[in-house]
Amino acid sequence: MRLSTITNLAYAITLIFTTVSATTFILSARSALQERAAIQDHLDLDDLAEELAITADERTEEARLYVMRGDDQYLAKFYVDEDQEKRLESNLDKLAAHGVSPSEEKLFQTIRTSADALDGMEREAVSLYRAGRQGDAQRILFGDQYHQRHSALVDTVATLRETIAARTQATIDQAKNRSDFYGSIAKVMLGLTALMFLAVLYFVLSRRVAVPLIKMSNIVKRLARQDYSIDLPDEGRRDEIGEMNEAIRIFRSNGLERERLDAEHRKNQRIKDLILQMMHRIQACQNQLELSDVVSKFMPQIFPAISGRLLVLKENSSFLHSTGQWSDPSFSAPDFAIDDCWALRRGRPHISNPDGDDVVCHHISGEFGTGLCIPLTALGETVGLLYLEVPEKSATLETERLYLELLAENIGLAVANLQLRQRLVGMAKQDALTGLLNRRSLDEALNRHIEKPDDPLACLMLDIDHFKRFNDRFGHDAGDAVMQYVAQVLSEAIGDQGHLFRFGGEEFTVLMPGANLEHAKALAEKLRHAVEHAPFTYRGRSLDPVTISVGIATAPGAGTVTSVLERADAALLSAKETGRNRWVSFDTA
Repeated sequence: MRLSTITNLAYAITLIFTTVSATTFILSARSALQERAAIQDHLDLDDLAEELAITADERTEEARLYVMRGDDQYLAKFYVDEDQEKRLESNLDKLAAHGVSPSEEKLFQTIRTSADALDGMEREAVSLYRAGRQGDAQRILFGDQYHQRHSALVDTVATLRETIAARTQATIDQAKNRSDFYGSIAKVMLGLTALMFLAVLYFVLSRRVAVPLIKMSNIVKRLARQDYSIDLPDEGRRDEIGEMNEAIRIFRSNGLERERLDAEHRKNQRIKDLILQMMHRIQACQNQLELSDVVSKFMPQIFPAISGRLLVLKENSSFLHSTGQWSDPSFSAPDFAIDDCWALRRGRPHISNPDGDDVVCHHISGEFGTGLCIPLTALGETVGLLYLEVPEKSATLETERLYLELLAENIGLAVANLQLRQRLVGMAKQDALTGLLNRRSLDEALNRHIEKPDDPLACLMLDIDHFKRFNDRFGHDAGDAVMQYVAQVLSEAIGDQGHLFRFGGEEFTVLMPGANLEHAKALAEKLRHAVEHAPFTYRGRSLDPVTISVGIATAPGAGTVTSVLERADAALLSAKETGRNRWVSFDTA
């Protein structure tokens, strides 16, 4: 209820109480006036009754004195006061005018009868006395009959006085009680009015205003400190305080929404910052291993609730291989064919959800939540796949999907650039015909060993014997086939004992870091034997056996690293001059 309504209602009730109180005060005052009027009537009636009694006694006394003493003044007074009979009637009429009861009316009639009888006896006694019959006159006025009638008159007058006094006293008491009753009501209503005023004052100011204002003050202080965790209960008030509470509730809701937006903005900004850092590091990666490590480090920071893998499609292959993972993905196989993923088939991101309406990728199996596959493409070609998963089956990843696709696009470009770079590096460092490391790679390897001159190094220079003969008899294609054949045999025979390079033409070089002369001789013999006994055919024809000559040099035993190639080449020349299909060591030549 609104404060204005409460105030108006309290004002109306107070007005009613005040009106009732004023009315009862007026009634009490009127009752007091009636009480005073009743008292006055009581006094007037008592005076009339007393005068009635006195008149009856005086008339009797004058008649008796006259017949006793014979004094004419008493007779004169008796006749002069003869009109007292009229006074008696007048007093009776006055008494009747004040209102009489039936019993009082009866008493009035008795008084009149007694007064008339006494008046007759008195007149008779006066007549007898004037006629000289004094004794008869005295016997009449002093006789028992006169005495009885006189006493009866006096008693009747006394009874009338008592009756009138009782009646008027009752009227006085009734008026007094009525006055006291209305006065009490007036006082009670006045007290109720005062209580109503105090109650309304307490209720409005204390309960409806002061207490809510104190609560709102504390709430506003906390909201001013941006503490939106405070709870605002809905008290259902429909007054001004309720409107203020509603305004504060709206302010709190706006604050919570602003805080949520700020948190979301900070989250988005953090994601953007991490993505930017990730992109900077991806651009600085030198190989796919570094790229996978960067992705595996940053993805859990950007999306803590999402686990996944980075899968790369190797060149000239239809299988995807996992190069990095984060947060332990378990729904998908680490390696699978391109056809097992609907995203790679369609060239678009694909969500696999057991409760969804779309098909599930074949590389996802068992009990799983939601999987998201995003193809990694560059220049229209697929280079890999970004696989992501969450344990919730109902998740759609729509909130993070924009960022994920942006990351996938950049990761795809990075993978393509690294593959292109790897191919370019391979073209720069590898021999196009044999696939072996070329002369440039050999120079770089030697430069690295030059920086460590005290580390042992063995160098083997190999040359295919009579190589020109193969070109002349079978053509350059056959020569290339022989070159490739020898390179393959040498690579398999060397294994992890050294590094094989194509020095140029039909010459090859083997570097053996940490090897001594004995190790080099053993490997040289192994290589010579492997090439000599490996069968070789070209276009269905068996060719002559292929042999090689080998020159051996070591460092720092017989010279420095910078001269190891020259010494090994000199040893090779010696091996050719001494019959070919053999090895010669510069250290012992």
